[in-house]
Amino acid sequence: MEQQSESLADRVSDAVALLVGKRTVRCPEAKCRVSVRYRAVTPAEAKRLTDLAIDHTRH
Repeated sequence: MEQQSESLADRVSDAVALLVGKRTVRCPEAKCRVSVRYRAVTPAEAKRLTDLAIDHTRH
């Protein structure tokens, strides 16, 4: 699995989301554009969403 190179626009968008209390998790596959952004969820739901985002076989 290759590390994904994030564009400047993606990084700025993620930073703005973080400022308003959101967390962004991106798929680690190089060419995959899937990301999951969440805020105010239970720890169990945060784990489920993170697992979904990082498991490239699920999307």
